[in-house]
Parts: sequence; C-alpha cells; structure tokens
Amino acid sequence: MKCAAAASVLALAAMPALAAEPDGLILPPGFHATVVAEGLGEMTRHMAFRDASHLYVSTERQTKDAANAGIIALHLDKNHHADQVAHFSTIDNGTAIAVYKGALYAAAPNALYRFALKGSALVPAAAPETVIDGVPGRIAIAFDDKNNLFVAVGGGGNVCAPPGTPRTAKSVGPRPCPDLETRAGVWRLDAAKSGQAWTQGEHYATGIRDTNALAFAHGTLVSVMYGRDAAEKAYPEILSAEDGAHVADEMFKIEKGTDMGWPYTHYDSARKIRLDAPEYGGDGKTPVTDSKYAVPIAAFPAHVAPMDVTFYSGKQFPAEYRGGAFIAFHGAGGGDPGGHDDGYNVMFVPFGKDGGAQAPMVFADGFAGPARDDKNGKRAHYRPVGVTVGPDGALYVSESQKGRIWRIAYGG
Repeated sequence: MKCAAAASVLALAAMPALAAEPDGLILPPGFHATVVAEGLGEMTRHMAFRDASHLYVSTERQTKDAANAGIIALHLDKNHHADQVAHFSTIDNGTAIAVYKGALYAAAPNALYRFALKGSALVPAAAPETVIDGVPGRIAIAFDDKNNLFVAVGGGGNVCAPPGTPRTAKSVGPRPCPDLETRAGVWRLDAAKSGQAWTQGEHYATGIRDTNALAFAHGTLVSVMYGRDAAEKAYPEILSAEDGAHVADEMFKIEKGTDMGWPYTHYDSARKIRLDAPEYGGDGKTPVTDSKYAVPIAAFPAHVAPMDVTFYSGKQFPAEYRGGAFIAFHGAGGGDPGGHDDGYNVMFVPFGKDGGAQAPMVFADGFAGPARDDKNGKRAHYRPVGVTVGPDGALYVSESQKGRIWRIAYGG
C-alpha cells in the first residue's frame, strides 16, 4: 500500500495543472490557489495560525523597510482573504513563530518571547514575556505533545573556521569545533517556563550547519538543514562544480544524541554517501564509515535553501498527502548573474504508515517565473519562504520578494 500511495502522489505531481493559477503557479490537478494577502513587504517570513481568522507572520528587519518590522497580524474573512492587517512589537527574526497552548511564540535574533492571546483581539494587548534569553544566533522552534520546546540554532558560519575567513578560502578545521558546544545543534527546554537562560537547556542533538525548518511529527523531531556552500570553489582540486552542486541540504529525523555531521562531513545527494569535509582531510571520494553520523531521510541538491517545513495534519487533501511534509525552498539568494539554481518551489515528502519518508517530489512551482532562468535570486518574481497548514485544511505559502501569501486548497 505504501508504494501505491507514493505512486499516486507522484502521478499527481507530474501532471500539469488544468487551469491557470494566480501568479503562474503550477499545481497538481484538483488543487487551486488564491491570494490571501499581498504587499506585506520583502521581510515576510514564517506563519502561525491562532484559529481560522487569525494568522501571524514573522518578519526579518531590513533597513529599507524598517517601518514594517515586527510581527504582522492578519484577520482573514470567511473567504480566507485578509481584511485587516496590523503590525505590532519590534520582534523580528524571520523564523521561529508558533502558536502553542493559546500563546504566540516569536523570536528575536537572540531571544524567544511569548505573547498571551486573549479574546478575539487581533493584536495582543500585553507586552511579551521572555521565554529564553542569550541564544547565540537565529533559531527555529518546535513543540512536542509533552510540553517540550525544541530550539535549533546553526553554527557560526559556513565552515568551522576563525571569524572573517573568506567563504572560498582553504582552512584547517579545528577538532573539536568550538561551535558544537553552544550552538550548531538542538536544545530542549520547558515550554511553560519563563526567563530561561540558553545554558539551562538540554543539549539534545548536534551537527547543524544552519536550519530554519523544524517540526515535530510522527512522534519525533524533524529538521531540514542547509548544507555548506562553496566547497568546490575553495577546493577545486578535490571537488568539481558538479560535486559542489550535490553538497546536500538534508532532512533528518532527530532523536536525543543525533549527530548531523557538520562541520566534519557533508552528504553527497547524487552518490548518497557521506564524505569528510575538505577542511578535515576529505578527498571528495572516500565515504565516511563512522556510524555516529545520522543518515538523512531525504537529501536535496545544493543551494535550494529549505526555509520552512510543515506536516499535513488536515483532512481536505487526498489521503496520499496526509502525514507528509511540505518544504518551502527559497532558492539561492545570489548565485551567478547569468545562471540559475534549483529550489524556488514547495516540495512534498510523503511519509508512509510506518513513519518512513519516501521520495520527494515537487508540489507547487512557478513562483520564480515561467522560465528556467527565472530561478535566480536576482530575477525571481517570488521566492517561497513559509508553509503552514490552516485550520481549514488548506496549505498556506508565504514569499519574501513582495510579501505575498497564497492559499492552496483541494477541490472546489
């Protein structure tokens, strides 16, 4: 049955849409998109629903759009369109926003805050309380069903090297990497407490280069991690340009003690092997045999930039989608001016009844534009950045170029 379900979803994803969608989006047959909100600004990032009519959006401050920094609150009418938009607070991180047990959690660059949500007010009346302080970088968050708060924070850079080391420079990686003590991993804290110091958290997992995508599903924590960049430019004698294109962004199931491999290793998405990083003596050919490193449940090409992950918990979509993961791939932000990259889409990863991940596939595309060359950080019309499932069972997708949010529903 698992294989049949995967084949059914693949068939849906492979067929062209039967009707034109807004902004040129390409969706499987039976799915249609509508615009929920637009013009929210280039800093628009992740989303969290309180209920069917209250949607909160995180932002990332940009100097040219600083007036709209903070958290965006949207009131949605019965047609799922934003009829009220409000900005509140000065908290802006771009990721890490969630509603849990009636409260809104939102992160600043070095702290996590909690707003009490009361009545039907769109904007919280009271000032937030500090949940965690002293976080050494931008975070992603997730909650389980036992009042645990999981916080992921990336390492201090592309590789473990002294600050200021150019991205394309060779370096000797220190062992142990000092980042692994206080960051580059996942910490577990108490979701109910306030005023927790970062150092009070339990060091739960390690080896994350960077992540914005964290969720709890199928009884475990799941993360989609950015792989390191520019390895082929720093070590052309070891890694070809094609090798560099396969330094994977990886999806992991995370348990206590999981090691995802950064900075000592990277995963090759084409050969499906783990390799020592050049900074640690890797030759680009010899597989790592140390079993302490986790094997990703899915691996994606380099530079697709997984910005958010959500699991489908609704009932509106066909059964093949239930329990599966939607991932927003932002795509490379720079890249060669005349080139293009993968990403700029929403991928779907089916999960079987046994909780195992199956082959990823494109669910929604066309955000960047109609041409392959539109998939470039300087030319893309839209770049998906957030995904969440609404109380109505539809998938909501936000983007960061202009601040647009779409609702993707099945049927009707």
